Amino acid sequence: MPHDDGTWRIGELARATGLTVRTLHHYDRLGLLSPRARTAGGHRCYSGADVRRLHHIVALRGLGLPLEEIGTLLDGEPDPAGLLRRQLDAVEERIRQAADLRARLLDVLDGLDRDAEPSARQLLHLIEETVMMNEPMTPEQFARLQETRERQMRDLSEEDRAALDRKRRDAWDALTPQEQERMAERRRRMLPAGG
Repeated sequence: MPHDDGTWRIGELARATGLTVRTLHHYDRLGLLSPRARTAGGHRCYSGADVRRLHHIVALRGLGLPLEEIGTLLDGEPDPAGLLRRQLDAVEERIRQAADLRARLLDVLDGLDRDAEPSARQLLHLIEETVMMNEPMTPEQFARLQETRERQMRDLSEEDRAALDRKRRDAWDALTPQEQERMAERRRRMLPAGG
């Protein structure tokens, strides 16, 4: 829990974020996140500004950026709204990938229920999608993915677009009402005013 002055000791911050104390020490050694305050006993104390910087580090790391590049970006003037939009795009892409993987798993499971062994091709697709879900994307991969998706959307027939819309609705319907509300709220906060 943060103290009344809005600071967290390193162990408290680690527990609150799910990061390890070792990771926070590593970020400090690299100069990525060096808390300015210390307790009388010399323990690190993280402020709200440190937490914001830590979010930037975690978000950029999630986008596949190396720590050295993150340090360079953070030493400039980070754009929190732009960063959050990029992070949201990456999360939405992972949700789409998870929905695709879920649909593929359900197809294979349905086949097994009918005593139909999955083909090697089906298993290869499952492996590929599982690996993609577990690998963070680099910014270049993400940009290529966006370009590819935009091109594919332009090339889709009306029937294909309708099928894709159904898939998106199914993925949305698979979320709990609380997850749907959280996603909708995040999206509202991410959109520019008037957007």
